[in-house]
Amino acid sequence: MLQDLWNNNRMVFMLIAVSIVVLPFLIYYLVEAKKKHPKGLISAALSNMGERFGYYIMNAVLLLFLCSKFGISDDDAGWIYAVFYFLIYVLSLPGGIIADRSQNYKGTIIAGLIVMAAGYLMLSIPVFGGNPGNVPTWILVFTCFALLVIAAGNGLFKGNLQAIVGQLYDNYEAEAAKKGPEELAIAKSRRDSGFQIFYVFINIGGVIAPFVAPLLRSAILKLDGFIYNSDLPRLCHGFIEGTLKGNDMQNLTTLAQNSIIDGGQVGDMATFCNNYLETFNTGVHYSFIASALAMLISLVIFLVTRKMLPNPIKKVKEAATVSKEQVSADAKEIKQRMYALYAVLGVAVFFWFSFHQNGQSLSVFARDFCNTSSIAPEIWQCINPFFVIVLTPIIMIVFAALVRKGKEISTPRKIAFGMFLAGSAYLFLIAIAANNGYPSGEEFKGLTEAMKESVKAGPWVLIVTYFLLTVAELFISPLGLSFVSKIAPTHLQGICQGLWLTATAVGNLFIALGVKMLNNFPYQWQCWAVFAGFCLISMCVMLGMMKWLERVTK
Repeated sequence: MLQDLWNNNRMVFMLIAVSIVVLPFLIYYLVEAKKKHPKGLISAALSNMGERFGYYIMNAVLLLFLCSKFGISDDDAGWIYAVFYFLIYVLSLPGGIIADRSQNYKGTIIAGLIVMAAGYLMLSIPVFGGNPGNVPTWILVFTCFALLVIAAGNGLFKGNLQAIVGQLYDNYEAEAAKKGPEELAIAKSRRDSGFQIFYVFINIGGVIAPFVAPLLRSAILKLDGFIYNSDLPRLCHGFIEGTLKGNDMQNLTTLAQNSIIDGGQVGDMATFCNNYLETFNTGVHYSFIASALAMLISLVIFLVTRKMLPNPIKKVKEAATVSKEQVSADAKEIKQRMYALYAVLGVAVFFWFSFHQNGQSLSVFARDFCNTSSIAPEIWQCINPFFVIVLTPIIMIVFAALVRKGKEISTPRKIAFGMFLAGSAYLFLIAIAANNGYPSGEEFKGLTEAMKESVKAGPWVLIVTYFLLTVAELFISPLGLSFVSKIAPTHLQGICQGLWLTATAVGNLFIALGVKMLNNFPYQWQCWAVFAGFCLISMCVMLGMMKWLERVTK
């Protein structure tokens, strides 16, 4: 009886367990932010958490949803995903320009949340054009337009909220400077940890969100008498289009029969395929309603607390006469700061190209090469934000202890170490793929179900990979935001945060290459070797610039 209860409600119990584990960490971050950080940090973090919760619901399923609804290949879905990811970040640059020029950061953020909610509502409409197995092209175009709307709203929101957090610490440090150099040093040392706390709240939404779409999808499948199977959508589309080959027909027959609750009969295969696809994808569509609601919750939080948040201030011209030498020195300093920013942005491109494989090749790897029969492949994406929440206090404590001992590690050096850890994650996958003799993804799909099951990796492989990538992320992403806020000229804060996100966008534009390499390289380890190489080379470049970067950021 207990075994049946577990089998039927596995994801619900996992969600409850994850929430219980996360709760004390959430309390810890709230207390830490209130005691040691500027007023307004919690408000900004909660506003961001709601938006990220809605975003990660969609992000967890996007690539697999595009494949299951429209019957397109992993490669084609990967490029749509990559362009969307590119736009999400690159549109933060015009979003930052709008806020900088209008000096209306809060109004820009509010507009972004409303626009994103509209985009998610568009995605939530379960339209199939009358044939779930052959959805018309115009619906794919409509879906891509909805993604564009979400990206535009995100561009107005994301960088500008980060700029406000940066201004919080500018004001905090200015107040500390009035109390003396020791207080100023303490205030400056808290900027990195403040951005880490801000980043953790992003991931509190991210750790819960991946459960939403799979839970809704499985519930709606169950209502129609079906059981979830990640490989059935591809096989159903192949049957309807008449493109099944090799062992695919045998695999479809086996999986279709196993997907019917209480051992019913499949009957007409074409009818089964259309019904399964419609039910499968309707559940995902309904999950996007939760994303829209999350945007509205984030909007309410921001509206209620916006008076606690500052607007990044525009640089004020000095009334006194300034010498030409001083003007020249100021201009030189700004140039040096911007050059340092561009150097770090160049390294960040390769990190995000490698890290954001969690929604691309790592999702396909989880679906095809790992034993995820008990847990939907999308769920594994919660491991990364879970580790962010659990590991951040440890890293904050270590960094704080080093500061107290006078051995503080510079932000550029932390970023270089993060690149090493990211490379280590892919070195680990190289070892797994080589040891198991994994062929290309396309060759693997053609094997019988029995052969696939015999060589699939255990879930522990995903856990180790995400652990290493998460620690790398904690050394790069929140500290990168902190680095930008330190180095950005006062009158260019929104634009500089937009440039950081643009670097992320450039890396994201090429993430679809991960799926292409996974599916087409003769051996899977070659795919992971590309990512390992980029990360380790970037680390060496960063170390080569270290003395200059540390000098400029002092």
